[in-house]
Amino acid sequence: QVSLVESGGGLVQAGGSLRLSCAASGGTVSRYTMAWFRQTPGKEREFVAAIRRLGANTQHYADSVKGRFTVSRDNAKNTVYLQMSGLKPEDTSVYYCAASGTNILSTITVAGTYTYWGQGTQVTVSS
Repeated sequence: QVSLVESGGGLVQAGGSLRLSCAASGGTVSRYTMAWFRQTPGKEREFVAAIRRLGANTQHYADSVKGRFTVSRDNAKNTVYLQMSGLKPEDTSVYYCAASGTNILSTITVAGTYTYWGQGTQVTVSS
């Protein structure tokens, strides 16, 4: 059983930066495709970014965050990060970390693909 704990959320002005962390226990992040999703009230959970497990080890991004967000993994710390810059008010959301055993590119943007989820961390971007 993999446990994921997010941290690093907060309030930031538009144009600012934040780094979210996702610390894993009970499993090794390098063996999973790790992803970030976000969700605002009344909306479906939205794919943000993913880093595929070792063997593929590629990063993938939603068009809305491409060029502004970077997903990375520190195997020694068993932690995944989401570096967010150029933040916009529309990035305001609860951000969730997720883990999946899949390595199939066509499925990594689908929330139902992921078995393990963190509790979420709030990111608020003021204009």
